[in-house]
Amino acid sequence: MKIALSASLVALAGLTAVSAHAEPRAQAPARPNLEGYWRVNFSLALEAPPGVPQLIVAEKDAPAVAAKVSKALSDEATAGLDPELPMLVEQSDGLPIVRGQRRSRAVVLPANGKLPYTVAGRSETKADPPPSSTDNPEQRPNAERCLVGGGQPPLSSFALDSQIQIVRTRNEVVIFLEYGADLRVVRLTDRHAPRLLWTNLGDSIGHFEGETLVVETIGQPDADRMHIAPTLIVPGAATVIERFTPLSNRELLYQFTVVDPKVYAAPWLGEFSWFRTDKPMYEHACHEGNYSLSNILSAARHLEAEKAASAAAH
Repeated sequence: MKIALSASLVALAGLTAVSAHAEPRAQAPARPNLEGYWRVNFSLALEAPPGVPQLIVAEKDAPAVAAKVSKALSDEATAGLDPELPMLVEQSDGLPIVRGQRRSRAVVLPANGKLPYTVAGRSETKADPPPSSTDNPEQRPNAERCLVGGGQPPLSSFALDSQIQIVRTRNEVVIFLEYGADLRVVRLTDRHAPRLLWTNLGDSIGHFEGETLVVETIGQPDADRMHIAPTLIVPGAATVIERFTPLSNRELLYQFTVVDPKVYAAPWLGEFSWFRTDKPMYEHACHEGNYSLSNILSAARHLEAEKAASAAAH
């Protein structure tokens, strides 16, 4: 399964003119230049925005397209998130950039920029989310409980002022995302860990193909299948494949796909670049001053008491 998935993504990457393999060398290649601090601050649409079928956008047209994407992100965030995300949208660096060119979207394959959802998958993106239980805090969504932030792969959500740190050791590559303080340890091996050791970020293994780090992740919580801002379905049974390719000392190309035949009818590929930064990372104290969880549960108990009182009166 792993070999087939990796081969499929290599073929997709080749169609985007990104070299996935380095030329043979007489000596061992230098360690890939992945380590350090990276920043992403773009208004990122996964799919082609309405009325913008082209992938590459001229610099003079980019602000108008960015405004359209930003409004869609703000509307989505306002409906289901804290209010700071729409504020961040206004402070973005505009459309994403790859090799100096502005991109209207992340999806590069299929060429029309539309994710190849199955009928069931597309219907799920348009449906209202199912209600979460209010009986116990453990039944509330992981993001609401601050158990995950923006670090669940692929890293396509919250591409607004995101700080990412990458550290490589002999046997692992560690990816730390400032938003939510999500830390993912990618083991450089070809065997996944036992299910008991999977985390809320799934189980990630990786290997190098030339200068490109290829990461395969399985086992993310199905309860977190709906990634938001922008919307992307990542079922618990899905395999996520990511490719990290340094294009220069300053730019890192991030490519990703989700493989799940129940949700996606064909292979697809998304990409955008991260850029090196010297800005410091800060603590993301998700629950500091956050009364949402207790308010949700106490409000539910209040409504239950009102309902019981009304039933007793009749």
